[in-house]
Amino acid sequence: MFTLDNFYKSDEWRNLLNVLKSEREREGVLYCEHCGKPIIKKFDCIGHHKHELTNANVNDYNISLNPDNIMLIHHKCHNIIHERFGHEQPKKVYIVYGAPCSGKLSWVKENAGIDDLILDIDSIWEMISNNDRYVKRDRLKENVFGIRDCLLEQIKMRKGKWKNAYVIGGYPMKMERERLEQRLNAESIFISEDKEVCLERAKASNRVGWDKYINEWFDRYMP
Repeated sequence: MFTLDNFYKSDEWRNLLNVLKSEREREGVLYCEHCGKPIIKKFDCIGHHKHELTNANVNDYNISLNPDNIMLIHHKCHNIIHERFGHEQPKKVYIVYGAPCSGKLSWVKENAGIDDLILDIDSIWEMISNNDRYVKRDRLKENVFGIRDCLLEQIKMRKGKWKNAYVIGGYPMKMERERLEQRLNAESIFISEDKEVCLERAKASNRVGWDKYINEWFDRYMP
């Protein structure tokens, strides 16, 4: 038996999405069924139920797993649809992970709504100090991680009136991601990018020493 909390993590849902993506590609390109524009990155595609899914109908497969009831759309378009029709969805939590300089924060800023909560450790470091972004002084570490842990607990308890929460981090280890998914009842979104692209971005933005962090992330990464 499914609930809304576990349906979107189920093999049945994920396998159906993979089939639909393959069937609906046109000349190797998948187009958003809301805005009509190409969905460039696979992590930016989300399955949207035209007939809203609820705990009352999630086990009715003519609704939850019916291809005719599912649109493949951009993550941002999904948020727009729910805003337009005033659907008050249960709070959703996304763990957005990937290598340093892969574009995690850029993707979140492009997709998050005005009532969404964003937890980004680099932003906390910058927020509570007089230092430039990515300058991390040891004397502030306890405060930074205290703020992070407080926000994680609020996200876990769904405290506040936010709609979606995005937790940004590297999280190269599968076990670490799975523990956080369980703790927060969250879905993971992998911002996939080639190592060479990440290294070039770090160089272009003068992030001294970041080549070490990027190489270490790819060495540790477990899909």
